[in-house]
Amino acid sequence: MIVKFLGTGTSQGVPVIACQCAVCLSNSHFDKRLRSSILISYNDRNIVVDTGPDFRYQMLREHVMHMDAILMTHSHKDHIAGLDDVRAFNFKQQSSIDIYGTDVLHDALRREFYYAFSGVKYPGIPRLELVEIEALKPFQLFGKEILPLEVMHYQMPVLGFRIDDFAYITDAKTVSHLTKEKLQGLKVLVINALQKESHVSHMTLDEAVAFAQEIGAEQTYLTHIGHRMGLHKDVVKELPANITLAYDQLEIRV
Repeated sequence: MIVKFLGTGTSQGVPVIACQCAVCLSNSHFDKRLRSSILISYNDRNIVVDTGPDFRYQMLREHVMHMDAILMTHSHKDHIAGLDDVRAFNFKQQSSIDIYGTDVLHDALRREFYYAFSGVKYPGIPRLELVEIEALKPFQLFGKEILPLEVMHYQMPVLGFRIDDFAYITDAKTVSHLTKEKLQGLKVLVINALQKESHVSHMTLDEAVAFAQEIGAEQTYLTHIGHRMGLHKDVVKELPANITLAYDQLEIRV
């Protein structure tokens, strides 16, 4: 299984256009972070987790030629806003695309992209098939079992996903004991780390490191990185050997 980080950033703490801080002025590709998403490829299938505002560019940049399914973590705009652009895959593949998420997520999609679910099928609209999933109820997708995991984004339930020995969690502040149990034995954990300062709905850098050490995965990558985190080259020096910052276009095999 190949996992590619399409984006490792966030809309939280995005600076104004005229910002002159070190991160905004950095020429390093490690500091150029689009909104958080990953591309999972196995058995000749492509699965994307979340379609944020940068989805179209991410697909073009990575030369993704087909899309087989989309997993959604939650309904915040920085994770769903680009969903309309699946229409290009609909046209090329001449088929709809399954969108896996909770009933709450699907209700949000029906409101946000109402035209895609209208009784009048206007030519060119996205063709979406909503597939309902629930936390801790595994399902089969293209030959692998996927386990949805619930974490809390302040008071909002958000899904993470475990596939084999890989787990992806974004927008988490707190994680239940039950979910932690389902994360044992991982080779790779991806967890959000917004910034160093305290935040109401996201783990800080220290909280994410402590969580990673508690879970004990062989390797942990931090994602959903805010503008205030600082330069990649500086932050990675502060981290334990098996924990590091992810970056856009990083590719790993699990």
